[in-house]
Amino acid sequence: MKILMINGPNLNKLGTRETDVYGNQSFESYLDGLRQEFENVELEYFQSNHEGEIIDRLHDTDHMDGIVMNPAGFSHTSVAIMDAMAAIDTPVIEVHISNVYAREEFRQKMVTARNSKGVISGLGLDGYRLAIHNFLKGN
Repeated sequence: MKILMINGPNLNKLGTRETDVYGNQSFESYLDGLRQEFENVELEYFQSNHEGEIIDRLHDTDHMDGIVMNPAGFSHTSVAIMDAMAAIDTPVIEVHISNVYAREEFRQKMVTARNSKGVISGLGLDGYRLAIHNFLKGN
């Protein structure tokens, strides 16, 4: 099984950015643990702070079995990423580290969620692991 993990803007700063909201672990160290836990799964990782790069990467996923994506701030505003998700056959599970519904009102509307297979919000980095488990179960 091949799963692509996509992180959007500012998630390259995990571990140092707003640690009270996002924790103090870098995504790279978390990803190392996921690769050990899911040694039979090919996990690819892509992070970008640029909307167009995320769209280009979504367009190049026909060889993937699933996508775990945290569009970050783009989830609230990017009709273009929402449309890119609709244009591909590869299922996407959207992950948000914080509970978006316990945050500012503007964060509670996620345009990208409409084209996601499901949304995991508020479980910290563990949401990525749960998304991978869902793909492995074949749901």
